[in-house]
Amino acid sequence: MGVREICTAEVVCCQPQTSALEAARLMRRRHVGDVVVVNDPQGERVPLGVVTDRDLVVEVLGNGRDASAVTLSELMRSPVVIAQDSEDLGAVIDRMRLHGVRRIPLVDEGGSLVGIVTLDDLLQSLLTDIRSLLESQTKAQRREQVARR
Repeated sequence: MGVREICTAEVVCCQPQTSALEAARLMRRRHVGDVVVVNDPQGERVPLGVVTDRDLVVEVLGNGRDASAVTLSELMRSPVVIAQDSEDLGAVIDRMRLHGVRRIPLVDEGGSLVGIVTLDDLLQSLLTDIRSLLESQTKAQRREQVARR
């Protein structure tokens, strides 16, 4: 299965000069745990970095910094770990593990943002596959029971 099939296509984006306070308010309003930092949110959205709610808590609040004075360029993880929208899930999982990230922006052939895949998305997909396998096994057991009566 390709990663594009399970990604979230509507990605919340901000510019590098956006304050941590503005980003936190946007995350709250849009009910997300991250923003992808791009130069041009309305145009060609090339990912520069990712800032998470955890980054805001640990790096800003936890250090007593003024959230209105801290910019996302100071907080974003860079270089950003990205995936091509055509990659399969296994490759993306390996990249997440290698880099220790829970969210990866997806880009198209031109490098423009087309979605984001999160650990939750991957777990949900894996659970669906596991449920299907379990259902298959259960049906096989029932068939065998009926055949042996």
